[in-house]
Amino acid sequence: MIELCQFPTAYGLPNLSPFCMKVETYLRMAGLPYEIRWKSAPFGAPKGKLPFIRDGETRVADSSFIIEYLKGRYGDPLDGWLDSEQRATALAFQRLMEEHLYWAVLHLRWFDDANWPSTRRAFFGGLPPVLRTLVPRLARRGMTQELHGHGMGRHSGEEVVALANADVTAIAAHLGDKPYLMGDEPCSLDAVGYAFLANLLWVPLARNPIRDDALAYPNLETYCQRMKARYYPEA
Repeated sequence: MIELCQFPTAYGLPNLSPFCMKVETYLRMAGLPYEIRWKSAPFGAPKGKLPFIRDGETRVADSSFIIEYLKGRYGDPLDGWLDSEQRATALAFQRLMEEHLYWAVLHLRWFDDANWPSTRRAFFGGLPPVLRTLVPRLARRGMTQELHGHGMGRHSGEEVVALANADVTAIAAHLGDKPYLMGDEPCSLDAVGYAFLANLLWVPLARNPIRDDALAYPNLETYCQRMKARYYPEA
């Protein structure tokens, strides 16, 4: 049985980490049995981050490497119909969400003073009292350094929102009236799309101008509802 080690669920979402939610969604889409090991912090995790999986004696970290491992180990039931041009497009949109939009949403969650209390509570509320003050402070400090190193943390709040809104507009335009991101059938990009868009649309932040912009595109909400109904019918 595959073990998925990830942060606890919150706000009705499978996970507040879109990378954790991406892996769980992929497992469901691929029909692979798994069980979850909840972790409030990535102590002892390979590469110091969640998610990671255990598959027998094998441990794999990083959501993209996890999915590539699962494809190699159990086959690729989702992406076989994509041609080379479609694969290139899917990779470009994956990078847009994981390497750009993600950092804008992270900035809003962790560094907007109106949103930090709910973020701290959701991610660290399950820690023992002795760690509940120290760990969030250290995590926020580390996230500040990561955002600055990435470059997103060097922009003003208004600039971050403008960059994110351009990403959202591109995703909405690409999705159009298709049921899934690459066409009539789902592929592994939809594990990414659902995880990142649901985290953008459905996490109840006190202030979220990126979500406000996304709600102007009804196809994004409809897409998330479609993915939820198909792959998380119990939710």
